[in-house]
Amino acid sequence: MAISASTAGDDSRRRWLVTLSLAGVVFTALVVLVGAWTRLVDAGLGCPDWPGCYGALVVPDAERALAHSPGVPLESAKAWVEMVHRYLASALGLLVIALVVLGARWRREAGYPWATSLALLVVILLQGAFGAFTVTLKLWPQVVTLHLLGGLTVLVLFLWLHLRLRRFSSDESGAAPRRRLTPLWGLAMLLLVGQLALGGWASSNYAGIACQGFPTCNGQWWPVMDWSEGFHLTQTVGPNYLHGQLHAEARTAIQVGHRLGALVLGLSLLVLGMRHWQMAGMRPWLALLVGAYAVQVVIGIANVLAWLPLWLALLHTAGAVLLVVSMTLALWHWRWSKASAADELSGPGKTATKEELAHV
Repeated sequence: MAISASTAGDDSRRRWLVTLSLAGVVFTALVVLVGAWTRLVDAGLGCPDWPGCYGALVVPDAERALAHSPGVPLESAKAWVEMVHRYLASALGLLVIALVVLGARWRREAGYPWATSLALLVVILLQGAFGAFTVTLKLWPQVVTLHLLGGLTVLVLFLWLHLRLRRFSSDESGAAPRRRLTPLWGLAMLLLVGQLALGGWASSNYAGIACQGFPTCNGQWWPVMDWSEGFHLTQTVGPNYLHGQLHAEARTAIQVGHRLGALVLGLSLLVLGMRHWQMAGMRPWLALLVGAYAVQVVIGIANVLAWLPLWLALLHTAGAVLLVVSMTLALWHWRWSKASAADELSGPGKTATKEELAHV
């Protein structure tokens, strides 16, 4: 159903919603990258408490820090890195709240993504909780991995909300999606989530360079590995997990598992691309998706060969962000794109009739 005529104020508010949601996509990507940087420079425990830092809202001087936590010496640079991440994450939460408040006016309007807005609010609140647990549980790998997945979920929800809001502002706001999720799309998405989780697990257990060399690992195609310990998901809460607690064979298993996951994901994306390549409207998005995957693989290999330099490790996180955005855009155009629907009807060996195209 098309949006009815409204006041100039309503039109302005809708434009603000579209703009703010796009800003949220960019801002979320920044927060994810700053979070990765915080972890890579070992600043995740730069402040031993939460939400403050040594009991203050800004990084205090050494004397106050010593009085608050005598057993945790202040490292000012790391503390500031951690607090900058918290400030940015808090600002992102305020942006989500602003979107919910501004959009409440249309919560009963057909086509308005009110459920997506509320889902985004719930996830951002959970992210705040995971941020607290990351500190209080001393970088427990399970929480660190879930915190990464939560950040990427916020990114997807922001992007989906933006696309829905743009549609709400168009003449097709009340139209239903043109296609349902197919098993092939579902499998590709599930494998992507699994691979992201494997990446987070490898990072939180400091298994990024457990394997020397590529494509072999430590000079072997199948090195000595401890899979049960590497993927033991009930690690003890209590120890400080900075720099990890696992032995070498367990970390090697995690790294090899991450490599195998990348291979399976790549095969699924190739099958997905070939399945829908005849649809001209989908080709740019499928190419973007497969291209983002290829870039991510190259960056991953470079990280291993170069022994995980900071800038390249951060670029690997940026590659994960690009891959998630690419998958979301490809899925969106699969479900909604008018052009791709027409292309599907007129694919190889098919000729779309005027009657069929009228329903596209």
